[in-house]
Amino acid sequence: MDPRFTEALVPFLKFLDGKEIEPDAPLRTYGLDSMQAIELLFALEDAFEVTLPDDAMNDTTFATAGSLWAAVSAAIDAQNGVSDASRAAA
Repeated sequence: MDPRFTEALVPFLKFLDGKEIEPDAPLRTYGLDSMQAIELLFALEDAFEVTLPDDAMNDTTFATAGSLWAAVSAAIDAQNGVSDASRAAA
């Protein structure tokens, strides 16, 4: 996960209590609610200058830090023209 990603998450996770954000960190358990998820979405889109697709706006995407990073990372790759095949070859 990108350091900018974890920095963006911290303000939205009021129950993180100084712990390191791991990919399997359950975002709801750490305090992310549905209203904050929308705000977080905008913060991530601004930070990474991407737009997440509408189909990524679901509970699965926002379940863990890793699943959310996967969606952001995929949006970055799509914007930069990187496909799954070219990423696997790298």
